[in-house]
Amino acid sequence: MSASLPQAYKTGHQDFYGRDFMVTPDVLIPRPETEQIIDSVLNLAGKSYLPGVKPAPRKLPQNPTILDVGTGSGCIAITIKKELEEAKVYASDISEKAINIARKNAENHGTPISFIISHLLKNVNFTPNLIVANLPYVDENWDWLNKDSLSYEPEIALYAKDHGLKLIKELISESTSRQIPYLILEADPCQHQQIIDYAKKAGFKLIEARGFILCFKY
Repeated sequence: MSASLPQAYKTGHQDFYGRDFMVTPDVLIPRPETEQIIDSVLNLAGKSYLPGVKPAPRKLPQNPTILDVGTGSGCIAITIKKELEEAKVYASDISEKAINIARKNAENHGTPISFIISHLLKNVNFTPNLIVANLPYVDENWDWLNKDSLSYEPEIALYAKDHGLKLIKELISESTSRQIPYLILEADPCQHQQIIDYAKKAGFKLIEARGFILCFKY
């Protein structure tokens, strides 16, 4: 029996970091684990992401430039701008349909964000202080994978070759060539050690691992 249409696509809405975002089958449904990217960004900015938790020392500039690669619905970029108003936020995606959804979400939330249609950093002509990315990282051959449950979401936003690591490795290499100061990636924990090893060889140092999230410094 095939899976039924996900509730988020039925309603056209999904919550992310306490805010409502419009979603369609042109974009991935935002997941709770992705919210940890926001926590890591706030940590780098020297801001507490949990009540009563002392913030870490600020590592980003006072007015950082942040790029969200593979923005999809725009939930990450928009949330970063909401939580870190002083940041200049850019968002890129290879899918024009996804960019259109992200633009609408940015308008709905009143967030000024610059959008770029690009494969990874190909059309990005500046050097951000921080790149965040929830790229496709699902390996189609994972034994535990339930493809039916993902059948309504865009394959381009889910699956990647090289055991799910192709695009992540490409982004690490491109970020290294541009000497990007900080890089935050989402991936399945089973992939983390491979990513850490690859990033280390490329010149990145792991500074935080949290759930599905890896944070690197160049």
